[in-house]
Parts: sequence; C-alpha cells; structure tokens
Amino acid sequence: MAVSTIRDFLKHESAGGLVLLAVAVFALILDNTSLAWLYDALLDLPLAVKIGGLEIAKPLLLWINDGLMAVFFLLVALEIKREVLEGELSSLDRAALPAIAAVGGMAVPAAIYMAVAGGDPVAARGWAIPAATDIAFALGILSLLGKRVPLALKIFLLALAIIDDLGAILIIAAFYTADLSYISLGLAGVGAAVLFALNRAGVTRTAAYILVGVFVWVCVLKSGVHATLAGVLVGFAVPLAGRNEQGESPLRSLEHKLHPWIAFGIMPVFAFANAGVHLGGVGLSSLGEPVTLGIALGLLLGKQIGILSFVWLGVRLRLCRLPEGIGWPQIYGVACLAGIGFTMSLFIGTLAFEDPAFAAPVRIGVLAGSIASAILGYLVLRATLAPVRTAHPG
Repeated sequence: MAVSTIRDFLKHESAGGLVLLAVAVFALILDNTSLAWLYDALLDLPLAVKIGGLEIAKPLLLWINDGLMAVFFLLVALEIKREVLEGELSSLDRAALPAIAAVGGMAVPAAIYMAVAGGDPVAARGWAIPAATDIAFALGILSLLGKRVPLALKIFLLALAIIDDLGAILIIAAFYTADLSYISLGLAGVGAAVLFALNRAGVTRTAAYILVGVFVWVCVLKSGVHATLAGVLVGFAVPLAGRNEQGESPLRSLEHKLHPWIAFGIMPVFAFANAGVHLGGVGLSSLGEPVTLGIALGLLLGKQIGILSFVWLGVRLRLCRLPEGIGWPQIYGVACLAGIGFTMSLFIGTLAFEDPAFAAPVRIGVLAGSIASAILGYLVLRATLAPVRTAHPG
C-alpha cells in the first residue's frame, strides 16, 4: 500500500514538474512580447467577494498567491502528516537522512544569501528565498532519467523536499507576517480548535473540514499571518485513521483527489502568474545585483554544499546511513536537484519584498539558480546512474 502510494505520488509530481517548466517558459516569453500589457493587465484584474459587511478585494495575482496557494499548502500538510505517521518519516532511522539533508539544504543557502546581500537590511529579508525546494520541478527533472533512477533515490528526494516544505511553513509563520489583528487571529484560533475537535470526535467527512477551513482562511487572511497557513491547519486536522463514506482513509482520499488539481492546475497557474519577468535591459550585469546573486548562488552552491556536507557529517557521526545501492555521486546529484527552488522560492520572494522593484531581481535569481541546478543535477545523475540493461532474446 505504502509503495503504491509513493509511486502514484511520484507519477503526478514528475509530470506536473514538466508542465510547470512549460508554463514558466510561456510566461517568460509572453512578458517579453508585444502582449506583455495583456499579461500585466490580467494579473492586476481586480476581483472582490462581498458578504454583508465582509469584503475581500484583491487583484488576481494575490488571489492566486493567497488563495490557490492555501490549497497547495493543504496538500503539503496532508503529505507531511501521512509521512510522519506511517511513511518515510515515521521512524528515526528513516527520517534521519532526509532531515539532516534538509537542515543543511536550508541553512547554508540562507547563509550564502546573507553573505552576499545581507549588508542591506531591506535585501536581507530575502534570506529564506534560496532555502526552498520545488518538489514537483525536482521530481520532474529526475523523471527524465527514467527507470535508471532507483526508487530509494526518488524517495530520498521526496522526503527531503517534504521536510523542506515543513521548514518553509515554519519560516513563513515566524518571519513573514504583517501587523497582527488579534481579533481575527483569535477567531482563526477558534476555527482551528473546531478543526481538531472534529478530528478528535472521529468525523471523517472531509467536507466538514473544508467548510471550517474556509472560515479559518478568511480569519487568517485578515489577521496579518499569511493566509496559506490556514491550509496547513486543515491538512493537519484531517484524520488518517477511520473510513469515510467511500470506505477510504479521509486523508488519503483527499490527498489523492487534490494531487492532479495541484499538479496540473494550481501550480501551473502560480508559475504562470509569478515567472514572468521583463528582460528588457537585463544583461549579465543584472546577475551581479546582490539580491539576484545571493539567490542564484544560494540555490546553486548553497544546496549542494549544505546537503552534501551535512549528510557526510551525519554518516560520519553514525546519525544516519546512505540507502542501499546509493552512493555519494547520487547524493550529490540529488543535492543539485534540490537547488531547484522555482515556485516555492518565488512564493517566499513575494512575501519577503512588497516593493515591486525587487520583483525582477528575485525572479531572475530564482530562474538562474533553478535552471543551473536542474541542468547540473541532471548531468551528474545521468553520468553516475547505471543504464538499465534490457534483456535480449537468446
């Protein structure tokens, strides 16, 4: 059951990563043609929802970043909960390797960014941008190597990225919040209490969690804490045990239903809305801007150095061990792929900088670091993974 779930997950994520790449390229091309005005006008399109005295009015871009991404983080929370309770993170032996790798893969990129751009207090707010990993994009590149990739290596990258996502959740909650409205925050707390009361009462209908979750999302949105964290609360509340009306685990059922919508809908829409950057006047000198250079080097070098050095130290101290059949060249290749920040890095970039002047440096840095990491990771793994031998008829 667990193996088939992982294979199904990898199938969706890998294909979704390739769709992400195509959509990002399309957005980048569109924003550098005569239709750039249409791209910008679409993202600035005002949309409002009003019920009585409550009104939420935002441009389309913020509905995507605050609304659709809350659904993405709902899926992330479901994945984390399942992996912790019965998957690759359910025991210390299994979790040690990807956990150690993830810590190094977040700490070193952030340190490199601060070394490059930390001299400016405003620019320093972007320290977490290169700490992220785009799980769909990374698995998508890994899938290009086909059957030569061992399942253990895919699972290592998957677990590493999931822990990385958990780190991103904690970073967003702790460092990227606006002025707090304690009334809204209190109401969100009441909603969260209701969610976990539903869990404790054994409620297995996911509709109940989604309904309360919408209320929590509105309250969190108005509180100053980033609205995507409402999705995390809902995901952690949905029970893994028990059976819903279809006789399935509520968490597994919801996770299975959300995967295609996230992989082929929400994430491509987010990539389209955030990957466009006008390249007019952009040259090699633009890569030398502190924010751009800090992000690019953090993703390309920081992830490699952080993951490889922390895993090496963990193995030396006997805190973890490499999976059977996986050597250091393959660990290095995965460390390179983890430098594909893309959607997660772009998302954190939107939280770190409100000034539109930072949009282009952030996007250029993320795209440069992610593309370089993808190419290097692919080449390293292609060179170090044994080709699949096919049987010839005798």
